[in-house]
This record gives sequence, structure tokens and C-alpha cells, in this order.
Amino acid sequence: MQNQTKHGKCLCGACRFSATPVDNKIGACHCTTCRTWGGGPFLSVACGTTVTFNDGAPIQVFDSSPWAERGFCQQCGSHLFYRLKSDGLYFMLAGIFDSLGEAEFDHQVFIDQKPPYYTFANRTHDMTGAEMFAKFAPPE
Repeated sequence: MQNQTKHGKCLCGACRFSATPVDNKIGACHCTTCRTWGGGPFLSVACGTTVTFNDGAPIQVFDSSPWAERGFCQQCGSHLFYRLKSDGLYFMLAGIFDSLGEAEFDHQVFIDQKPPYYTFANRTHDMTGAEMFAKFAPPE
């Protein structure tokens, strides 16, 4: 799937997009903010900065933390993306793509914030919040 343009849309179809996922890996975030936003873990695909929405897409952006913002459709409320403020990297919700082909669920972050009432059966690379920030946070 790498470097292959994929397409998707929100529930009502008002926000259509094209994206070039950077790989075929789906990740889950279990942080409190993601779970509050969507009612469960955030399943996403890293898409770099290569996301294009249709003209006039009714996207609302919410400033959710000092480092990221989240986008959703103003018409139907579908969650669309998590975007890093520092470099504009998009993490698109896996479920809004028309197809992800051979995508593989392979990593989980903020595993230390995952509640005990669900567990995925897949064997994945897991990182705590502290491990993720240590690896990916920009230097201060």
C-alpha cells in the first residue's frame, strides 16, 4: 500500500479525501483524549502531509492539545483526522477509507492508559505514553 493513493469520506459524504498512507500499518491509541473523543481506541493510518480534501468540505478543527488538533465533519460529526501541529502530519481514521487493502494492525500507543474492559487479540508493538513521547517528542 505504501505510496498508493487511497480515498475515503465521512459518513454523509460531504468530506471526501485522498491520502497517500506512508505504510500499511494501522495503529491504536488508548490515551484518555482519544477514548473520550471517539468512545474507544483511535484506530488510524499515518498519512504524512499528503491528505487532500474536496473543495468546500465542511471540516471543523478542534485544538485538542498543545501538540495536536483533531478534525471532524461539521455536517455529520464523523471524525476525520488527528494532525500534529509541529509538522502537519496526518493520522487518518482507518475506518473512513474506502479500502485499505492489505493493511495490518501492528502497533498500540498509550497502552498504559488502556482500560481493562477490552483487549485486541493481535500481537502488536506496544508503547506506553512515556515511551512514545521519549521517542517522538520534539526536543525542547
